[in-house]
Amino acid sequence: GDAWLAETTLGRVLFNDLLPPDYPFVNEILPKKRQAMIINDLAERYSMTEVAQVLDRLKDAGFYWATRSGVTMAISDVVVPPNKQQILDGYEVKADQVNKRYQRGALSHQERNDEMVKIWNQASEEVARAMEANFPEDNPIPTIVKSGAAGNMTQVRQLAGMRGLVANPKGEYIPRPIKSNFREGLSVLEYFISTHGTRKGLADTALRTADSGYLTRRLVDVSQDVIVREVDCGTERSITMPVTEETADGTLIPHRYIRTSIYARCSAEEVRSPDGEVIVEKGGDLGDPALEALVAAGVRQIKVRSALTCMSGTGICGMCYGRSMATGKLVDVGEAVGIVAAQSIGEPGTQLTMRTFHTGGVAGDDITTGLPRVTELFEARVPKGKAPIADVDGRISIEDGERFWKITLTPDDGSEEIVYEKLSKRQWLAMTVVDGSERPLADGDHVHIGQLLLEGTADPHEVLRVMGPREVQLHLVREVQKVYRTQSVDIHDKHIEVIVRQMLRRVTIIDSGATEFLPGALAERSDFEVQNRRVVSEGGEPASGRPVLMGITKASLATESWLSAASFQETTRILTDAAINGKRDKLVGLKENVIIGKLIPAGTGINRYRNIQVQPTEDARTAAYALPSYDDGYYSPDVFGGGSGAAVPLDDYDFGRDYR
Repeated sequence: GDAWLAETTLGRVLFNDLLPPDYPFVNEILPKKRQAMIINDLAERYSMTEVAQVLDRLKDAGFYWATRSGVTMAISDVVVPPNKQQILDGYEVKADQVNKRYQRGALSHQERNDEMVKIWNQASEEVARAMEANFPEDNPIPTIVKSGAAGNMTQVRQLAGMRGLVANPKGEYIPRPIKSNFREGLSVLEYFISTHGTRKGLADTALRTADSGYLTRRLVDVSQDVIVREVDCGTERSITMPVTEETADGTLIPHRYIRTSIYARCSAEEVRSPDGEVIVEKGGDLGDPALEALVAAGVRQIKVRSALTCMSGTGICGMCYGRSMATGKLVDVGEAVGIVAAQSIGEPGTQLTMRTFHTGGVAGDDITTGLPRVTELFEARVPKGKAPIADVDGRISIEDGERFWKITLTPDDGSEEIVYEKLSKRQWLAMTVVDGSERPLADGDHVHIGQLLLEGTADPHEVLRVMGPREVQLHLVREVQKVYRTQSVDIHDKHIEVIVRQMLRRVTIIDSGATEFLPGALAERSDFEVQNRRVVSEGGEPASGRPVLMGITKASLATESWLSAASFQETTRILTDAAINGKRDKLVGLKENVIIGKLIPAGTGINRYRNIQVQPTEDARTAAYALPSYDDGYYSPDVFGGGSGAAVPLDDYDFGRDYR
C-alpha cells in the first residue's frame, strides 16, 4: 500500500502489529469495549484460524507487557474535589428551604421526603462530576475504570465523591445523605445509616439469585421442545424492523438496537440500493457487512425472518432463527435453541434489580421494574399499574370527576361510543406527542388503536384482544427488552421471541366446524392448522378459534407431553389426569426423553442423523474387497507393498500354533 503519516504512540504501533496485515490501522484509545468490538469485527471478516492466531498474539502481548508494567494505587491517588464543601453548602440551603416549608405545613411528609431525595441526588451527581473533572490525566484510579479493567464510576464516587443517599430495608430512601466519602471517613451516624443499605443489598442478592434461578427453570421448561427441526419452513411471513434512525440534523445512523434486533437474522426480502444494486438477497444473512451496506444505502427498515413467524409444526426452522449466536454460522438442524434462549434470558436475571421503587405518589401505583417485571411479562399477569388502551382509532372526551377520570372514545368509523369509567386519578393521563412536543392527553384529542390512555403499562391480554397475536408478541418482546436495557444488559430479541412463541401456542376452539375439536377446548396451534387444512381440502367447514396468551408456567403444564409437565409442577394432578384420559406421550421434547432414558432428540440424537446409512464409494468398495485370500501367499510383496511399514518385520513374527 501507499505510505502515509499518522500521529500515534508506540503502544498503538505494537498493537497494530498483532492484527492481520490488511486490517485498517487502529489509532485510538482502546478500552475493553472497543477491543471487544475489534475482535467481533475480525471474527466477521476473517477465517477462524486467522482470528485464533490474532487472539493468541494479543494474549501473549498482554502477558508480556503486563509483566513489565502496571499501575499502583495509594491513598493519595484518591483525590477529593476541592470545591466539594462549596457544592454541598449550596444544596444545604435548598434543603433548609424545603424543611421550612414542611414546618409551615405547606408540604406533606411524603412531599418533603420526595423533595429531599431529589435535592440530594442532584448534589451527589454534581459532586461526582466535579470529582471526575478534578482527577489528573495520569491518575491510576480513573485509568483502571476507563480501561474496563475493574470497577465502575459509582464505586469511585464513594471513594472520592460522596456516598449519597442509601435505602432502608423497605426500599425507601433515608432522606439524610451521607456527605462523606471513604477517603475522608464516615461519622458514626453515617456509618450506621450506610450499614442499612449494605445489609439490604446482601439480602437482596441472595433472594434475587433464587428468583432468577426459578425464572430460568420455568423458561427452560416452556421452551425445551423448541429444537431446530428443518433448515427452512418456507414461510412468506416476516416482521419489519428498523435499520436506521434519524439524528436531529437529519443524517441517518444505525438504529441504536441494531445489534440486538436485526443482526444475525435472515432477511425476508431482497433489498436494493437506490441505483438498483442488490445489497441483501432474500434469505441472506444480516451480518456486519450487510448491515453496513444497508445503513450506507439509507435503508430505513427491513423485513426479517423471525421465530414469531416460523411455520414449522414442531420446533423451529433454521432460517427463521437465523445465526447461532455462539458460532456465527446459520444454526444447525438439531440445535436446542429453546434451552439456549431460556439460559440467555435467565442468566442476566441476577443482575436485574429487585427493588420496586417506592418514590411515593408518582404515577399512583408502584411501577414494577427489574426481575419482578420480567416475571410479570412472561407469566402474562395483569400488570401492576395497569392502564387502559384505546380499542379503536377515534376522538376522546375526558370528564374530570372528584376521584376518577371518565374517558369516552368516539370511533372514527361512526360505530358505538366506548366508555372507560372509574379510572383512578392516582394515575396521570398518558402523554401524547403533538407537533413535536409532549403533553398529556386532553379533551378532543385523536388517539390511535392500542394507545395508552393513562400512564402505566398495558395488559398483554388487552393488547391481544384489541391488536391481535402478532402485536402482543412484539409488545412482550419490547417490554422485556426495556427492563434488560435499563440495566444495560444486551440480549438478542430472537431469544425472547422463542419464549414468546411458546406462550401463544394454543388456540381456544370457538366453533368446531367439521373437525374433531370440541368447542371451548384448547388445541395446539400446529394441530389446529393441520386439521383445518385437511377439512378444507375435503370441502368441509374449518374450525374457528381464538389465540390464547398463556404464562410460561401455565404453558409448561398445558404441554402435550404429560411426562414433561409432571416433572415440572403439580405432579399428582397431571399424572392422575393423564391416567384417566389414557394419554400418550409422543416424546418430542428433551425432558420426556431424559426421563425414560432415551437419546435426546437434539444434536446428533435427532432422527435425521440417527438413521443415516453410509454407502461406500466404488473405490472404497474395491479397496475393501481386495483383501488377500489364502492362496495369494501371505508375504508376497503385492499384498503388503515393498516396505510394509509394519512395526515388527512380519517374517520374524510367530503366528502361534493352533493345538486343537
